[in-house]
Amino acid sequence: MAVALVVVVAGVSFGLWAASGGDGGSTEPEARPSQGGTGAAPRGTSPSESPSPSRSYALSKAPQTIPAVRDHTPARGPGWRPESGDRVVVDDPALADEGRLIAGELGLSYQGEKNDQQAGDVRLALDGDKKANPESYVMTVRDGRVEINGPAEAGVFYGTRTLKQEVHDGGTAPEGVVKDEPAKPQRGFMLDIARKNYTAGWIEDRIRELGDLKYNQLGLHFSDDQGFRIESDSHPEIVSQEHLTKAQVRKIVDLAESRHITVVPEIDSPGHLGAVIDAHPDLQLRTAQGSAVQGAIDISKAESAEIVDDLLNEYAGLFPGRPWHLGGDEYQALVRSDPEASFPQLAAAAQQKYGAGATVADLTTGWLNDRAATVRANQRTPRAWNDGFFRDTSVAADKDIQVAYWTGKEIGARTPVEYLSTGRKVINYNDEFLYYVLGEPQTFVYPTGQRIYEQWTPRMLRDTAQVPARYDDQILGGTFAVWGDQPNAQTQDQVAAGIRMPLRATVQKLWDPGAPGLSWAQFRALADRLG
Repeated sequence: MAVALVVVVAGVSFGLWAASGGDGGSTEPEARPSQGGTGAAPRGTSPSESPSPSRSYALSKAPQTIPAVRDHTPARGPGWRPESGDRVVVDDPALADEGRLIAGELGLSYQGEKNDQQAGDVRLALDGDKKANPESYVMTVRDGRVEINGPAEAGVFYGTRTLKQEVHDGGTAPEGVVKDEPAKPQRGFMLDIARKNYTAGWIEDRIRELGDLKYNQLGLHFSDDQGFRIESDSHPEIVSQEHLTKAQVRKIVDLAESRHITVVPEIDSPGHLGAVIDAHPDLQLRTAQGSAVQGAIDISKAESAEIVDDLLNEYAGLFPGRPWHLGGDEYQALVRSDPEASFPQLAAAAQQKYGAGATVADLTTGWLNDRAATVRANQRTPRAWNDGFFRDTSVAADKDIQVAYWTGKEIGARTPVEYLSTGRKVINYNDEFLYYVLGEPQTFVYPTGQRIYEQWTPRMLRDTAQVPARYDDQILGGTFAVWGDQPNAQTQDQVAAGIRMPLRATVQKLWDPGAPGLSWAQFRALADRLG
């Protein structure tokens, strides 16, 4: 899918993302009328001459953006519209990347650090407020100029995304003050590149899209039964023919960092390791009768831990972000009615390590803790799928392992409150709303933006029930996930089109979980105008 970026000086026109289909409708741009004024600010002949608000201007209206800004103080004035010769300047060299990006997008001149003021300036500044949300920002449009302040670069970046959307297709940033910040610190999109191979260029397009929508995490599930999709130096024998090179991944990571997006890697274990087992069949889990168990590694063997730890340590050098997904779900040894009888080697290893009476679930929990220790040694914060945690075990999962809650359908399912009541932090991956599973297998259907927008909230972790409000701070955010169960069911461009409106709806509810100010029809029309 191509990314459109067309700049016309003295009136900017650009498509944020070229996409269509899904439940997003047409993406043909429509000119948005100037908000609260009669046009762009008049420009003086001297830097000291600034337009003044007058009674000829109506009181401005709040910007129309996705996600919506949380607070706008209206004012009377002409607002701001980019014109040829306008500058982007910064108060701190740390904002150079943000300054250059927005200048290029709006056809302006990036001038670096400047202390003077000129008509039409866009000024980016750090305010030094260490107590404020680092993703917050204040944008002031006054006297024909724009100033975006934030406590950290991320907040200033999000302010530039608001400005970019405001002036889309010749529009005007309305006079007044925007004060904005996200409700949830984690706003993610997860992509299963193990089952379905996606090109590096397609992933980069999604990063640009996610950045403009103020997402801040991109999960890459790159190891599963069907493929291992990133080049490996420690175990090249496990890598699929179609894969990303490390150079391509570094470019993806760098682009993501420039948009304040952290890439979250996932090597799922001890299940979903079929691609590794294909190259190491001696590590495959087998029943007492000798039958092989699909995708499951034999965790009674020391070599199993060694190869997974090799990979975790290797990729810690490739992915610099703190979050790390350990998987942990659907280990097939634990779906048997009597795991100890079906897998006596696992039962023996559990008792040898944890004492008489230890179970296969204890051994599996110990495996998760050991992998968490591996990534923790690399200064990473571990997370695992909720069905990788078990009740009534003598071995408890480490307290710092965050819960990626996706389902309540597994054997021995535990409600979200069972995790929250013990103090665990949880990320919402609710498969009822946030799972886009290619081919719609089992009971899955492609989620719609409308259903997410109108019904889902971050506190809705399982099915359609919300957990009590007292747990809200433990819910770190949410992630919209694309899974490749039937990889040929859609092309990658069809995937991009299909997830277009669900992505926008999800981030709206993560930025502000309250009732949206726009109806679904209005929200969808706004998305169509913004591109």
